[in-house]
Amino acid sequence: MKARLVFVAACVVLGGLCACTKTGGLSTGGRTNSWTQPHVLRFSDAGDVNTLNPHLGQFADIGYLSSMTMAYLVKWDEHNNPYPELATQVPTQANGGVSKDGLTITYHLRHGVRWSDGAPFNADDVVFSTNVVNNTANNEVGRLGWDQITKIDEPDKYTVIYHLKKPYSPFIETFFSTAGANPCILPKHLLAQYPNINHVAYNSLPVGIGPFKYLRWNRAQDIVLVPNPLYWRGLPRLKEVIFRIIPDRNTVLSQLQAHEIDMWHLVPGNYLSRVQGISGITVARLPSYFYDHLDFNIRHPAVSDATVRQALRLAIDRKTLIEKIGHGVGILQEVTTPKDAPYAVTSIPPVPFDIAAANALLDKDGWVRGPDGVRAKNGVRLSLEYAATAGSQDADEGIELERSWWKQIGVDITVRHYPPALMFAPLQQGGIVYGNKWDVIGFAWLNDAIGDQSAIYSCRSFPPNGQNNLHWCNPRAQGAMDALFGHYDQAQRNGDQLVIQRALVKDVPTIVTQLREDIFAQNSDLKNFHPNAITPFDNMLNVDI
Repeated sequence: MKARLVFVAACVVLGGLCACTKTGGLSTGGRTNSWTQPHVLRFSDAGDVNTLNPHLGQFADIGYLSSMTMAYLVKWDEHNNPYPELATQVPTQANGGVSKDGLTITYHLRHGVRWSDGAPFNADDVVFSTNVVNNTANNEVGRLGWDQITKIDEPDKYTVIYHLKKPYSPFIETFFSTAGANPCILPKHLLAQYPNINHVAYNSLPVGIGPFKYLRWNRAQDIVLVPNPLYWRGLPRLKEVIFRIIPDRNTVLSQLQAHEIDMWHLVPGNYLSRVQGISGITVARLPSYFYDHLDFNIRHPAVSDATVRQALRLAIDRKTLIEKIGHGVGILQEVTTPKDAPYAVTSIPPVPFDIAAANALLDKDGWVRGPDGVRAKNGVRLSLEYAATAGSQDADEGIELERSWWKQIGVDITVRHYPPALMFAPLQQGGIVYGNKWDVIGFAWLNDAIGDQSAIYSCRSFPPNGQNNLHWCNPRAQGAMDALFGHYDQAQRNGDQLVIQRALVKDVPTIVTQLREDIFAQNSDLKNFHPNAITPFDNMLNVDI
């Protein structure tokens, strides 16, 4: 995933956000809708961005746009398999790109590639960008994986060799891949002059190497992409891609109904029946790698007790949330892994909804109800600060259901709403997710391609050096995450994953409220759009409308 950044998504059912998509292919015949603008794709998902540089932002929309415009060594096909983009091959031990001891990774780069401003691309850019990630003056969300690099060799302008402290199997995603919100390769010729990249003008209109390039960013309105005539694979079929910045989902629905947009790529379940009724719109329901969850800030006394977290989990009727708030869209499960991933864990059943059992746990643990019904122990009250994203009616409805259940076990919540741009801003910019102003927070994480959980659950991934906003540190889980790095074989990594999931379920630093199903609502004239689970906009060269 990324530096090792995992995409977060805003707009979900349980206090969170909206996200990305999964396998499947969506294509239709010729144009049949009079409102179709030939070769122009307009899309939205009730989100916004605070930067266009994926080094500095973690909201899902930044990843969608970056996969179409920015420079990456590796991308992912519709079946979630890696393929070489600016690298000539994906390094493996079989092809010699990964040494037998797993300590050396070699990338061979394509010749004749140019940045969208015409400057040549070569190994200098890769080395420079690696140093950008590891420059502590830059507001990178995390450096897990990158911190394993001991030396970079550049034997020629088209070869980069990474030397590692220890084997690191997630390099395939981490080192300049689109999967999981990773940082892109940056143009050295434009950025080498700056001591850091935090506030440079480049972040508002980046130069990249993709089938599209940025034309303009009209803040709070839209972001416009046009074909990159210098893209090495050739010109895309679309002549314009417009991301409409529409923070409110009801407005997105209205825009889809009015045919002002062609795609709403992550439709919440409670909107499904309405989008199905729109003429000229095709709806597809695809399995997802996103999971919605509630995180606990276990630094805070009220939720530092695992018994409290276990009781809170028992007192959430997740089946009802899926049925009533998600309108039946979503999958009930306890683990974070996707059901159809190569590392799926299927042996751990969901914990049942049981108010009586939750009360019994808290009684036994010494949490006593006060005159107002709220429990307390040693001067600590179970009155929790709950952070949520603004503008999501169904999320708020879900929170109110949670409030009603938790009240029955003596827990009170105060809900604070934050705009998406602030919710997911870096810690250095006051971001809420990575800050310390909440006890409970709800949003969605995107799983990765190989099952590495370290970006969000490692003891070494506390913000600002990662995305472990929980501040959870479990030695057994940490050992499995570390072991996974040395396992270049997926079957071995699956054993590591089982250990991690068992620890998560036991400690309850997070509650998986549902595994998502991704719903795409799109103009029936759209052709050749085949989204994968992690990077749905990776393969846009032949998409047309």
